[in-house]
Amino acid sequence: MLDRLALRLLKPAMDRSAVVLRGAGVSANQVTIAGFLIGMASAVAIASANPVAGLVLMLASRLCDGLDGALARLTTPTDRGGFIDITLDFLFYASIPLAFAIADPAANALPAAALLAAFVGTASSFLAFAALAAQRGLKSTAYPGKGIYYLGGLTEATETLLCFALMCLWPAHFALFAWVFAGLCVLTIATRIAAGWRAFS
Repeated sequence: MLDRLALRLLKPAMDRSAVVLRGAGVSANQVTIAGFLIGMASAVAIASANPVAGLVLMLASRLCDGLDGALARLTTPTDRGGFIDITLDFLFYASIPLAFAIADPAANALPAAALLAAFVGTASSFLAFAALAAQRGLKSTAYPGKGIYYLGGLTEATETLLCFALMCLWPAHFALFAWVFAGLCVLTIATRIAAGWRAFS
């Protein structure tokens, strides 16, 4: 829901930074992999009961996630780059609830499991729609710069990052944040199923 606004606000700075990185010989795939590794470091910090450090690393990781796309668009985006970007993004998002469950299994395991199950629903509905949209030659007008058909929803990347930030700042309330966000993900799944039902009828 907020991704288009976030992209519009951040795009000028991302584009300028991408030009600098390209001049330094850095590739989009290198930024993607670096962002993923930083994201895994964030999960390790959270699992080790250092959520504030985890948040700092998480923000750095998501900065890389924005930069790799801007860098790819300066050259020619590749299918391999798009595949690695999407796959590592989903692995990162799954790692954060798992990290909170490891940090405090008694309090966090069940809500983390519910949130991860909701993430499976949002990810599968997103990817299934994108795969079938590609077969039909459909293009996203809302996100024309994406490598695949980007079907939005109530819980997109920006909302997920905001939720993760709240969890890191107030880890004692992880369960509450996880249950609420899982519920919002269920609404996103429902809207995506409805969109697919209409689009592919």
